[in-house]
Amino acid sequence: MMNMLCRVGQVRRCAAGLSLPMSQVAASKQKHTLPDLPYDYGALEPNINAEIMQLHHSKHHATYVNNLNVTEEKYQEALAKGDVTAQIALQPALKFNGGGHINHTIFWTNLSPNGGGEPQGELMAAIQRDFGSFQKLKEKMSAATVAVQGSGWGWLGYEKESGRLRVAACANQDPLHGTTGLIPLLGIDVWEHAYYLQYKNVRPDYVKAIWNVINWENVSERLQSAKK
Repeated sequence: MMNMLCRVGQVRRCAAGLSLPMSQVAASKQKHTLPDLPYDYGALEPNINAEIMQLHHSKHHATYVNNLNVTEEKYQEALAKGDVTAQIALQPALKFNGGGHINHTIFWTNLSPNGGGEPQGELMAAIQRDFGSFQKLKEKMSAATVAVQGSGWGWLGYEKESGRLRVAACANQDPLHGTTGLIPLLGIDVWEHAYYLQYKNVRPDYVKAIWNVINWENVSERLQSAKK
């Protein structure tokens, strides 16, 4: 439990860092690093096979981390030179690679070999209040996730102003909070690299299977943190 809470805290700090003014981000000297998975690559089988998890984590996520570090270095140089044109030109890369790092860091902790089933306690009560039932949440979020055009993410988020849960979808690696204002609780990655080796072009089968490994304890912890 303590390790998971630490991971959640790391993600929140990462997301907070990328929401700072660009000058403060650029001034940071700390390198972003690839987080360790809290389970083995093959631990989510048969729902997500080991080959997908290894490539997804050690190659794709690692690339976002590396590119984010390179882009931030270039931004620091542009800031030091007062080159506003270069700063503006680098912002899409910061958004894409920074979002990719944030989204995947959340995604790994949203999954667990001991996951699946139904949420409990306050999270379940909020789901029933805002969607009618857990089954209706699954249907709504699955539909929104499958319907993402091209690459992107399906999300369950928390709207702080209303205190309600919301379902949303984001294109590419756009981070949920920066794009919609919702605080991310649960994300489903529907980039092809997340499922194609196992599910080919049948995205609905992948989305259906991933509910079997959702870490509801982690989602519940995120909800508690979001309410603070």
